[in-house]
Amino acid sequence: MYDSGKIITGLIIFVLLVTIPVWYNRGTASNVPEPELPKDVKTCVLPKAEITAKHMQLLNQWRDEVIRTGDRSTLEIEGKQYPKSLMLACMKCHTSKVKFCDKCHDYASVKPYCWDCHLAPVE
Repeated sequence: MYDSGKIITGLIIFVLLVTIPVWYNRGTASNVPEPELPKDVKTCVLPKAEITAKHMQLLNQWRDEVIRTGDRSTLEIEGKQYPKSLMLACMKCHTSKVKFCDKCHDYASVKPYCWDCHLAPVE
């Protein structure tokens, strides 16, 4: 225990370094962005909570069905037809990539690969 001062100092520095992400993000976690939703459309392909959590699974499923199996059938939800398409279904209502997609993806630090193949809508 001759070096207790060095050990305690080292432990304090270690704890500070390990908790930097907590201190850095303090107060910003509650500022979850609200994407700008279309004004004239009341329904989506899925309920809001479900589409928010599972939109990438839905888009990947549509991609697999259209590209890999050639199934271009439409979905009918509450009497409305939705084609299996990012551009013809999703971006028809959500016209602003910046105001809708980028808000949440930037917040979550996610870089979706949708725009590797699709053309981003002109703002």
